[in-house]
Amino acid sequence: MLKVKLYQFKFGTIDELDKGEWTRRQHAIRNAFKHAWNGYVRDAWGYDEYHPISRSGTNLSNHGSIGYTIIDSLDTMIIMNLHEEYIQARDWVANKLDFNIDADVSLFETTIRVLGGLLSAYHLSGNDTLYLTKAKDLGDRLFGAFDSPTYIPFASVNLASQKGKPAHFAGGASSTSEAGTLQLEFKYLSYLTDDDKYWRTVEEVMFHIDDLDKFDGLVPIFISPSTGDFMGQQITLGARGDSYYEYLLKQYIQTARTEPFYRRMYAQAMQGVKNRLIAHSFPNKLLYVGELAHHASTDIFPKMDHLVCFLGGTLALGATGGVKIKDYSELSVEAQEDLSIAKRLTETCVQMYFRTATGLAPEITFFETNVNGVDDMIIKDRDAHNLLRPETVESLFVLWRITDDNKYREWGWRIFKAFEKYAKVDGGGYSALNDVTTIPPGRLDKMETFWLAETLKYLFLLFEDPDSQSLPLDKYVFNTEAHPLPIFKPSKKIRGNGWDRS
Repeated sequence: MLKVKLYQFKFGTIDELDKGEWTRRQHAIRNAFKHAWNGYVRDAWGYDEYHPISRSGTNLSNHGSIGYTIIDSLDTMIIMNLHEEYIQARDWVANKLDFNIDADVSLFETTIRVLGGLLSAYHLSGNDTLYLTKAKDLGDRLFGAFDSPTYIPFASVNLASQKGKPAHFAGGASSTSEAGTLQLEFKYLSYLTDDDKYWRTVEEVMFHIDDLDKFDGLVPIFISPSTGDFMGQQITLGARGDSYYEYLLKQYIQTARTEPFYRRMYAQAMQGVKNRLIAHSFPNKLLYVGELAHHASTDIFPKMDHLVCFLGGTLALGATGGVKIKDYSELSVEAQEDLSIAKRLTETCVQMYFRTATGLAPEITFFETNVNGVDDMIIKDRDAHNLLRPETVESLFVLWRITDDNKYREWGWRIFKAFEKYAKVDGGGYSALNDVTTIPPGRLDKMETFWLAETLKYLFLLFEDPDSQSLPLDKYVFNTEAHPLPIFKPSKKIRGNGWDRS
């Protein structure tokens, strides 16, 4: 059955608010973090994941916690100036965290959440060596995943044996997004430790992918660690494809825009998106990014994961360098086009929220391709859940920073209020929702760590005083879990050969 009863929402004029109101909203988001954190501390302290309805916690393995929730939250607490909560979390890292456990973990998830969280906490804490010591220990344990017949890493790794393991599906393939979303973290680890082994290894992954045949710069979503070849032919910027494209740009940004081949790969991929994936719905011509079942296909499958909503922010960042634009005519024609797509795609993502009964977006949306269609968006029963994802508010944050247009803040506030109304659990925590098209939406009894690491962080930064913004986007690059890492220029000793490719 298709869910087709969606609420029409027309974007209106945004009135200016005084600074006091923006500050009040930022405090409300800070309080939301405290509400979520306090529930976790009470019910699931030390556990990797939190279940706020049953008031319980679980670990990723039977052998102990690797600090998923705690470490993923560290830099958010620093940014929000939550001193008491931060000290509590740091104490756990210092006295309880031990990565020497017989547990198979996802290379990708552990890198972006835990390694990235430790590295960001190290920088934002003023170089607290506790975090760098833990990061190096974890990085060395994860490093075994790269010991494959090719440069492509295995999907998981055992933290005790440091042996990589292939995925249990797709013929043992790794996701292309996962293989291409490790580089920011391991390169920064090389920079901090003055050890080039991490840098060279993750860069070889990118060299290998660069040398493979692509389709207008686009890549299938699986790649084999055994053969080094792409597997399958599906192309999407949603699950298993998304952050590969994000990190093409962000690797270029990370080293102060000095490695041209990353910019080339990014530009080729974005041209492929424009040529082959962008489409418009009926009747209101909403811009969306579809999928291809086969690289040779010209038929765009009208499905867009919420994950794709990262792309608005990425395109805006690539078009402007992360700085506020006063005169758009100074941008290149290509940059102006990218920024226009960024704005239109983000408006579509916002509509995915505002057209449902709850004001919250589903995990997946389908778009009407019939010119006589009535509703632009179609939500299927199995796709109607909401996991508290950050991608839309991430793009709102980037676009506000670049344009200074307060409509992005107003849209973010409306989304936050919907989360407060339907996802907030009395007594502590926030819960994923079962069906955003119905009231009540039902709850799934899980608070993903990215609610603390990403969604609330981006919302908090969205309501900063524009005259005293932290973490400027021309000085920091956010990893795909929203952990800010400083832009740097590495020494010749640790840097790889990215300077030699064009």
